[in-house]
Amino acid sequence: MSPLNLTVHSAPTGTVVEVVGELDYATASELRELIASLTLQPGQRLVLDLGGMEFCDSSGLTALIIAHNLTKAAGGDLVLTDIPAHTQRVLRTVGLDQIFGIRSDSDAATA
Repeated sequence: MSPLNLTVHSAPTGTVVEVVGELDYATASELRELIASLTLQPGQRLVLDLGGMEFCDSSGLTALIIAHNLTKAAGGDLVLTDIPAHTQRVLRTVGLDQIFGIRSDSDAATA
């Protein structure tokens, strides 16, 4: 089991959160709380860089959906980047790839 590490930094388009480790039942609340604590402005983009995410269960998916909803409520845009292949398959299977903005990497999402 890998602990969840969340790193936040600013980008020209808004905020980038790097997600490293396991996003699961035991850790999903950390991401939810972090997103809720961010000051999101209308028109800004929140990028979740998932390149270091090793595992994501249904609680992790729920945290991503909550992040999407909070960002939309603030008038912003959520983009997922560097999504691991196993998580991409799950997103496609359940149709969440149609809801989330998806880019290949953080540079593409913050340009």
